[in-house]
Amino acid sequence: MPRPIAWVSTVNAKGVINLSPFSQSNILGWDPPYVMFSAFTRFDGRRKDSVANAEETGEFVFNMATYALRDAVVLTSAIEEPGIDEMAQAGLTPAPSRLVKPPRVAECPISLECKHYQTTVLPSDTAGLYNSVVMGRVVGIHIDDSIITAAGKLDMLKARPLARMGYLDYTSVTEVFELRPAGTPENSVIGMSGGRVASG
Repeated sequence: MPRPIAWVSTVNAKGVINLSPFSQSNILGWDPPYVMFSAFTRFDGRRKDSVANAEETGEFVFNMATYALRDAVVLTSAIEEPGIDEMAQAGLTPAPSRLVKPPRVAECPISLECKHYQTTVLPSDTAGLYNSVVMGRVVGIHIDDSIITAAGKLDMLKARPLARMGYLDYTSVTEVFELRPAGTPENSVIGMSGGRVASG
């Protein structure tokens, strides 16, 4: 099953940048928007650096992984020690965020600045290991003008988000189509499009 990839950038207490992709991720609501990513512990029982940094600093950036950046995405999936700057190692450009300390990936068409909301721990069947479901509230959004249509919508065919399918298989968006349920009230259509329905 295709799963969107959150390319999460964080910094540790010393300011070292960490960048890791997580395919167990998604959006949680939109008013306000929240996002989540899930990470299994290292096999020695330590939290992944992204989880530790997000919890300890209270901030992270949710960058969109794309087909054009697929090689860098895979490169940053390697397990490194906390002192390694994975963004630099992958040849990527750190761009300053406006409201959080972790930089966003300049090459990504969409980045969401997030404040850590909470982490839910899901137990593993293996003693000493667990899954961390990290949730964050989106406080800032960056969208590259090149993927915005004349109608003000996002052009996913230009962005080509990357998704993980399992094994070593990935996919990306190459087709987009619109479906509108018959008899759908206009207010519902506005909500589906991410707009706000006027009250009163």
